Amino acid sequence: MPAKYFKTNGHLLVCQGQNCQARGSVLLHKALWNHLERQALAYYKTGGTVRLTESGCLGACSFGPALCVYRASEGGLEEGWYAAVDFPLATRIAQAVQDGAALPTERKYGPE
Repeated sequence: MPAKYFKTNGHLLVCQGQNCQARGSVLLHKALWNHLERQALAYYKTGGTVRLTESGCLGACSFGPALCVYRASEGGLEEGWYAAVDFPLATRIAQAVQDGAALPTERKYGPE
């Protein structure tokens, strides 16, 4: 049986490095996972298009939890890097990915 492909609009990565874990990234990932499930935003839910993955260090060690998002755009690959991410910001990022809307600008770092 071949692997099943699920369409996605974007991929969110939540850092699970030691410093981010000390700042709550484990709980953030779990809460965001539950939110994607409840709101049917998760890529494997009908109509959902958001992937969520734990990641290694995203480079904002003193400002965690860090979150990175990648998604296709007309100009190529769009990326957003966020520091000091809380649950409300994470849900706004996920909703923007789902809707194809502009990513939030607060707490962004890295390439623009």
